[in-house]
This record gives sequence, structure tokens and C-alpha cells, in this order.
Amino acid sequence: MSQPTPDHEENGRRSSFLRAAAGTFGTNLAVAIFSLVNVLIVARSIGAAGRGEVAFLITIATLAAFFGAIGVQDATGNIGGSEPSLRPRLATNSVVFAVVFGAIVALAIAALVLAFPAVGGDGRRILVWITLACIPAIILKTYLGFLVQSDYHFAITNAAWLAGPLTTAITNGTLAVAGHLNVSLAITAWIGGQLLGTSLLVWFVARRIGFGRPDPRLARRSLVFGSKTHLGHTLEIGNYRLDQWFIGSFSGSRELGLYSVAVAWAEVLFYLPGVLVMIQRPDLVRAGPQAAAELIQRLLRITILLALPLAAFLVIAAPFLCTTVFGDEFAGSVDDLRVLALGVVGITFMALLGAALTAQRRPLLTTSAAACAFVLTIGLALALIPPLGGLGAAIATSVAWTAGGVAIAIIFSRALRTDIRNLVPTSADLRWIHSEFVARLRDRSS
Repeated sequence: MSQPTPDHEENGRRSSFLRAAAGTFGTNLAVAIFSLVNVLIVARSIGAAGRGEVAFLITIATLAAFFGAIGVQDATGNIGGSEPSLRPRLATNSVVFAVVFGAIVALAIAALVLAFPAVGGDGRRILVWITLACIPAIILKTYLGFLVQSDYHFAITNAAWLAGPLTTAITNGTLAVAGHLNVSLAITAWIGGQLLGTSLLVWFVARRIGFGRPDPRLARRSLVFGSKTHLGHTLEIGNYRLDQWFIGSFSGSRELGLYSVAVAWAEVLFYLPGVLVMIQRPDLVRAGPQAAAELIQRLLRITILLALPLAAFLVIAAPFLCTTVFGDEFAGSVDDLRVLALGVVGITFMALLGAALTAQRRPLLTTSAAACAFVLTIGLALALIPPLGGLGAAIATSVAWTAGGVAIAIIFSRALRTDIRNLVPTSADLRWIHSEFVARLRDRSS
């Protein structure tokens, strides 16, 4: 039997990448749709204030889980990708880390809320405590997701991500039709979806990878690398979510409800770079610096060309998306969405270039760019949210994303010794997109 030629191998890798990217993007699109359906159901059923309270609780859980993860997920992905024999022990260590770190961060936030009540928003405290209790499960979901992706098992992570918004949408929709939906049931449905996604990953790991003995030495290794990425991850999620916590604390649930609708639409801009980062990460971990730079540069240019039209659509269609879809009560979110969409280039640069540097074991460089964006987020948010509410948060976030994108582009080009002009899309990239689109259509028709 003849051996495959290098061209055949390259075509096979490209085809595999495109299939994985298409499948994962399709899943993320479904996640986005069901998430928007959830936002719509909650907003229509219990109004802007109720939607704001739900969004505030989800923000607390999301921020706390990212902070509590201590960056171990990156170490798990890198080690699992380069040293397959360690995966069972990584799986068990992930469970231990999730329980310990999740409990610590949940108790810390509970103490903070008791000491400074405004930090917990203007909703019922019992819901805050219930939300904090699910943090270990959310952290474990993140850890195991990176572990299974290190061996290219994207289908199960897709299923785990989809399980949450799908089951939540079904539950909330049923309750809304019956006239029983409220804040308590909405946040309970969200927590249930998170637990289901975590359970799917635990089942898959137990079946395909296995749980080995806890390994303290491997745990220390994971913590050393994770600590280098942790600050960057904390700053990144702060750039994406801290504005909502500020609005909930400074401006109340109703204003947050309006802003959360704009954020729900703007999050569409995160899906494409997020998917491509995830699919490409195992290859970036294995590649040398020059190969990694060439790979991510082309991917970045193509992503920008795909993301810009999407951002333009959000700007133009904002009145329909916010007011027609959600109702006149949410007209105040139109300008918020338009301003958030302007940060699309910064979002893409930070996601793709930051992931490439982390995969190349240079996480502190990613952190420095995230810090630039974070400082701007905090400063502008504190200055603009009190007088402008959601619009102030949108301005702060969009400016911070853009500044972070510029910073990571400069850092990336210097670290991997490449020309920064290689990050600018060209006509050749447009031709490539067109040729691939035509080729996919021909393949499908044949």
C-alpha cells in the first residue's frame, strides 16, 4: 500500500480542521441561539429588572469560576496534548482542584458580600448563596473540557456546552408558558444546565480516559504553569464580565437587564475566534514558534474578514434585535449594542494571539496585554457607569478591547519575531475564503 504524500497529508489536516471548525462553530451557533432564546424568555416573562437579577447572578458565578480555576485548565490542555500518558492523572487532579479551589473562592465571595452588601446586588441573598455553591462544578467543566480537547475530542465538549443552554431554554420556556417563571426558577434552570454539562464530561473522561491516582508532583507542575496564565485569564474575563457586575452594583437590576440584552447579541462576536482558538490549540501546542506564528496569522486575518461583516450587521440591525425582538422596554439597549460591536477587532486579536502565546508557553505575555485592557476597563467603567449606565459600560468595554488588541499585536510580533503587517488581511485572504466556500459547496453537491 502506498504511503500518503505530504500534499495528501496537508489536505487531510486541512479537511479535518475545517470539519472540526464547522462542527464546533455550528454548536456554538446553536449555543448562541438557545442562549438568546433564554434571554428572550426571561426578559419577556419577568421584565428588565428580573432579567438583570438573573444576569447578575450568572456573572458572579462566571467570574468566580474563572478566578477560582487558577489557570490549571491551560496546564491541563498543554500537558494532556504533549504527554498523553498523564491524562488519567490530570483528570483526577482536576476533580481535586475544582473542589478545593471552588470552595475557597465561593467562601471568599460570600464573605465579601456579607461585608459589603452592594457587591451582592439588590436581589435576594439566598439566590447568591445557591449560585456560589455551583462554582466547583463550573470549574471542573472547564478543566475536563481542556483535557478532552487536548486529544481532539471536540464532539463531547460541544455536547457539554450545548446541554446547558438547551435544557435551560426548554425549562424556562415550559415555566413561562405555564405562567410560573420567576428569578429563582430561572437561575435554578441555569445551574441545572451547568451541572448537566459537567456530568457529560465526567462520564466521557471516565469512559475514554479514566481517572488515575492523584499525582501531587503533577499537581505542582500544573499549578506552576497555571499561575502564569491565571492573572491573564482573570483579567480577560474581567474585561468581558466585570462591567455587568459594576452595573448591577451601581445602577441596579433594571439597567443591567437592558445592558445584558446588548451583551447577549454582542457575544456572537466571541464565538468565531473562540471556536478557532479551541480547534487550533492542540496544533499550536505541538508547533514550533515560526510554524505557530504562520498558522495563527493566517487564521487571524481570515477571522477578521469574517467578523467585520457580522459586527456591521449588529450595528445596523440593533433596533430590530433589541426593541422589536425583546420589546419596547429594551429600547435603551440599542446604543449599547452598537458601541460593543465596535470592539470586534480587539476581541479577535486578544482571543487568537493570546491563545497562541499561551500555547507556545509564554502566558505572561498574554497577561500583560490583558492587564492593559483591564486597567482601562476598570478606570473607564468607574468614570462612565455612574452617569451613563449601560452606555458607559459599553464605551469602557469597547475601548478596552481595542487597546488590548493593539497591545497583544505588538507583543505577539516581537515575541515570535514576525512582522506586525502579517496580521492585516489582504486580497489573497479574501480569495482563499471564496475558494474554500466554493469548494465546500461543490463537495456538498457532489
